[in-house]
Amino acid sequence: MSVGNSLDVLSLELLADSGLIDYFIDSNMAGKGVIFLLGIMNCYALSLMWSKYQELKKAAVNNARDEKRINDLPSIYDYDDALFAGEGSPYLVLCSRAMEAARRTKSTGEVRMNYVENAIRRALAEVGDRYEGKMYWLATIVAGAPFVGLLGTVWGVMDAFGTMESGGATIEHLAPGVSGALLTTVAALCVAIPIVFAYNGLLGKARGEMTKLENFASNLADRIELEKNA
Repeated sequence: MSVGNSLDVLSLELLADSGLIDYFIDSNMAGKGVIFLLGIMNCYALSLMWSKYQELKKAAVNNARDEKRINDLPSIYDYDDALFAGEGSPYLVLCSRAMEAARRTKSTGEVRMNYVENAIRRALAEVGDRYEGKMYWLATIVAGAPFVGLLGTVWGVMDAFGTMESGGATIEHLAPGVSGALLTTVAALCVAIPIVFAYNGLLGKARGEMTKLENFASNLADRIELEKNA
């Protein structure tokens, strides 16, 4: 075996034995910057996922509590915001808006359901925006992280092969730079893959709660119309 081949084998063995920290050290400044950016994106995504999960969980608990209290009213026209003191729920937002519209039109002679339904639709849109609020940031991170990592990889490989002009064409010179460049893609995938599963789970939960909200709104409108002459 020639001396050159021996050096190549030795370089590969050293590369195989090195860890992620070594790859990070071998990456260029652009690669290090990309990895730091991915770290910030990951931390923000984790905090956002946790806060959104807690928000949806709290809304579901409060909705279940207030739905029972609303259903226990002898008549929906007995509803009063003062009866539901404490932490509110999206169901109370819908009920409050709907009953405000119902009472306003009833004072003119008869409940006009088109006004009540418009008020319910506006409240549904507001609550829907709240349910899915900031979820677009998770979608942006999932879609953008791989491209950010790819940018770091391409930049790092470009720098590594740029050393060929100064006589650094051997694998001993290229391997550290290439491995450091590839680290940015690995980091990007480690950020994007878990977040995409969490995002889909949160989105499914938000849409499930939105379906329950729409069903409640439909039942509320029916009750207002059926009991308007009671």
